[in-house]
Amino acid sequence: MKNKLLIAFTLLLFSFSSSLEAKDIQLIAPDLVFQHTEVEVKTVGMAEGDSIEINGNYYKVEKGQITYKFDGKALESKSHHIIMEAKPKEVPLWFSILPPLIAILLALVFKEVIFSLLTGIFVGTAIIGFYANGFPGIFSGLFAIIDTYLVNSLANKDHISVILFSMLIGAIVAVISRNGGMQGVVNKIIRFSKTRKSGQLSAYWLGVGIFFDDYANTLVVGNTMKTITDKLKISREKLAYIVDSTAAPISAIAFVTTWIGAELGYINSGMELINKNETQIQEGVYSVFLNSLAYSFYPILTLIFIYMLIRMKRDFGPMHHYEMLAVQGKAVDESDDTETSDTELKALQPFEGVIPKWFNAVVPILVVIFGTLIGLLFTGFEGTSGALAEINIEAKSWGDVWANMPSLEAQPTTFFQRLGTVIGNANSYVALLWSSLLGLIVAIGMTLAQRKLGLLKTMETVMTGFKTMMNAIVILVLAWALADLTAEMHTADFIKDLFGNDFAPWAIPAITFILSAIIAFSTGSSWSTMALVYPVMLPAAWAVASSAGYDYSDSMGIFYNTVSSVLAGAVLGDHCSPISDTTILSSLSCSCNHVNHVRTQMPYALTVGGVALVFGIIPAGLGVPFFITVPISVAAMWAIIRYFGKKVEEV
Repeated sequence: MKNKLLIAFTLLLFSFSSSLEAKDIQLIAPDLVFQHTEVEVKTVGMAEGDSIEINGNYYKVEKGQITYKFDGKALESKSHHIIMEAKPKEVPLWFSILPPLIAILLALVFKEVIFSLLTGIFVGTAIIGFYANGFPGIFSGLFAIIDTYLVNSLANKDHISVILFSMLIGAIVAVISRNGGMQGVVNKIIRFSKTRKSGQLSAYWLGVGIFFDDYANTLVVGNTMKTITDKLKISREKLAYIVDSTAAPISAIAFVTTWIGAELGYINSGMELINKNETQIQEGVYSVFLNSLAYSFYPILTLIFIYMLIRMKRDFGPMHHYEMLAVQGKAVDESDDTETSDTELKALQPFEGVIPKWFNAVVPILVVIFGTLIGLLFTGFEGTSGALAEINIEAKSWGDVWANMPSLEAQPTTFFQRLGTVIGNANSYVALLWSSLLGLIVAIGMTLAQRKLGLLKTMETVMTGFKTMMNAIVILVLAWALADLTAEMHTADFIKDLFGNDFAPWAIPAITFILSAIIAFSTGSSWSTMALVYPVMLPAAWAVASSAGYDYSDSMGIFYNTVSSVLAGAVLGDHCSPISDTTILSSLSCSCNHVNHVRTQMPYALTVGGVALVFGIIPAGLGVPFFITVPISVAAMWAIIRYFGKKVEEV
């Protein structure tokens, strides 16, 4: 079951040359192998560096084993007589696509990701169990879900770090909401709302400012601004669009949010699958995330698009109709088809009698941000010092590390190259844990010092924050388990073979973007989409780029683009989906008719998505740099607004 159950088959090698002595070589292979995949086979009786010829190919012994590709053919050798004492059971490789495919299809049909992930995992464990032990193996596969894959997911130190960080950030958001800190920030920003344009800009900057959690962003901005925007004759549909389309994009690309832990976890699961091969990704997961931001076209362009709409005072499609109704003083269409989520709203409302103070939110968040930066530098210099020690360069201080960095294999010389090397060698999980714990301590300390809440209520709020992250954590653990399973079943190899050696690597990010958008639209969840797509597409992107002969640098460009395309497509699909939780919460918090919100937001989301795909993702896959793709994309959006948008005049 664990691919650790080994059965021995003996290959006797006889030399027909009188100058060579017969030598028995024992090879120990797994009991199960997936057809046409490389398998690590242990050797007994061969020295390190020896070579063995099988079917016309030579295999070198490294670390006591060879890597052999089982293709179903009998083992033959021109120079040796090979006898196979036992043969591993072969599983058809196309079975490897069934677990993630079934998980995705069930999520699309039932709109429920936890059940879908569990079913996908069971399909994989049942296949392995059946081929290993026959029909009874299906039942052992059921138990393997929990005693093998889920346990292994939770036993991983990095995975536990992600879970703890996510819980700590959830607790910080809960505390600064209940102690009035977030409301204080809102009160500061809305003072600048005097006209239709300034009112929309206030909602926009408030949405950008509350970057650390999309739920908090949606509920706080919508509930706070709707009274003001009504007075300024801004439609509820426009407010809901601003709220919804700033929440997820800013949370997705900011580097300290409730999203970042899950994003790093999903990305790392894909990197772990890639790093099991000989060619490894030579940087940390946080560095990969930062580098992928240059390819995050949809989230970035969405934020720019909203700002351009507001500044140019233009709208198109159904949104223009509702904006004109608002300007003409027509009655606001209250929400009548969604149920208010009292739990979410209550969790973000200050306790009764609390006086809102902006610094109660700003200070803890700044502690997390700067704490993360300091933690990345601290652990990064430690890691870089270790890398220098491996090439016999002793660096006793940060200055020594900085000065000697050009001696490393990557030869970083400029300031940003050296800084990138430091961050790449950092332990991002440690940095995030340090900063989030310190931020929570500061938030609790400020709350108690000002007597905003008692100790009991404060700790109850902390626990409430922990609970808000539980659903996401469950999905994350199941996604890790599915990723481990797909690695064991060589799903990436199947996808690579499906694309073929001649498939253009530049198209992988575009395909990933479209696939992620479709899944997110159907499931209504960005996080679920990331859980389903990251473990499959990241190894596939790397494998296709490698098969096409791309060097490391070019392969990393495709990889960064694919990383960001999963996230970008997930956010796009979420914005278009009528069953998305943030889309529904946006309608709720703005008291906007939900159908109207979806109808008015979808044309804008698809417009930006199309621009991101045509002028961003595809050219980036072909090697066009960020400083060219983004200006061209912005120019395209300006032209669309200018020539298709209509003025919404203030009265």
